[in-house]
Amino acid sequence: MGNATDQTTSHPAQFYRLPHIKQRLSVSGSSIWAWVKAGKFPKPIKLSANCTAWNAADVEAWAQTRIAASQAGK
Repeated sequence: MGNATDQTTSHPAQFYRLPHIKQRLSVSGSSIWAWVKAGKFPKPIKLSANCTAWNAADVEAWAQTRIAASQAGK
């Protein structure tokens, strides 16, 4: 019993704010927003009225697909 609690505590959601993503990917904020608008980057989550963030797992999965696509082109 208590599976839902066990799953929540073992894998808590992590979020990246825009400054972290810009630094992590070495791109501008406008590039990230353009990718979001074009459907090429995960959509952010509105955590509150003044706080938007991205699910870290979604961003990392996106990065892995970009790496795989780049390596497939070799």
